[in-house]
Amino acid sequence: MAIESRIRELGSRHENLDRTIQEETKRPVSDATRLRELKRQKLRLKEEIEGLRARLH
Repeated sequence: MAIESRIRELGSRHENLDRTIQEETKRPVSDATRLRELKRQKLRLKEEIEGLRARLH
């Protein structure tokens, strides 16, 4: 149960980061450094989610 809850939490954070990235790219002058960091965070979350899912199976 705890793993599934963590996966949901991380999934929500992943979606929030995706929205933030989309918003940043729509800005007339997006901040490349901020975008790079947001994408790194999103990738780390994705990797953690995949790792947790692997432990469930």
